[in-house]
Amino acid sequence: MDAMDATERGRKKVPVGRPRGFDADEALERAMRVFWEHGYEGASLTDLTDAMGITRTSMYAAFGNKEDLFRRSLERYEEGPAAYLARALKEPTAREVATAFLNGSVRTTTSPGCPNGCLGVQGSLAAGESGRAARDLLADWRNGGVDRLRDRFRQAADEGDLPPGTDPALLARYLMTVANGIAVQAAGGAARDDLRQVADLALRGWPPLTEA
Repeated sequence: MDAMDATERGRKKVPVGRPRGFDADEALERAMRVFWEHGYEGASLTDLTDAMGITRTSMYAAFGNKEDLFRRSLERYEEGPAAYLARALKEPTAREVATAFLNGSVRTTTSPGCPNGCLGVQGSLAAGESGRAARDLLADWRNGGVDRLRDRFRQAADEGDLPPGTDPALLARYLMTVANGIAVQAAGGAARDDLRQVADLALRGWPPLTEA
C-alpha cells in the first residue's frame, strides 16, 4: 500500500514555478491594450497581470520582465492595429500611400472599443528614468516608420511619381509628424471626423507633378 501511495504521489507532482495553463496569445493582446491605454510607466504589474488573468510568476515565465512584455506588446501592435503602415506602402502611387497612411492613423487612434491615441506615441512620452528603455524603443520604432516611408518615396521619385527635387526623407518625416499629432489629438478626445479633416488638409500640400 505504501509503495502504491508513493507512486500516486509521484504522478501528481507538478514542477515548482510552472505556469498555469492560459492562452498566451490572448494574454499578450490584453497586455498590449493596457500599455496602449496607460503607457509603459502608467501600466503597473498588477494592472497587467489582472488584465492578462495570470500571476506574476506566470507572466515572467511566459514573457520575461515588464520591459520584455512591452516589447512583445509593441510587436503585436505593429502587426495588428498599426498594420495600416505596411498596407499603405503597397499603394500604387506616393499620394495614395500618404492618404492611406494618414487615414489609417485616424481610424486606429479613434477606433471604438480600443484606447484612444497610439501606443507608439503615448507609450512612454512621460516616462522617467525607469522608462528610458521603453522610450528609446518607441523612438526607434517611430523612426523605423519614417525610414519605411522614405524608402517608398525614394522609389516613387525614381519612377517619376514625385516631382524633381522632392526630398523623400523630409516628406516621410512630415507625414509621420502629422500622424503623431493626430494620435495626440485623438488621445485628448478629438472626434474622428475632425481628425479626418486634418488629414485631408495635410494632403492638400502634397507635391504636385509638374506638367511637361
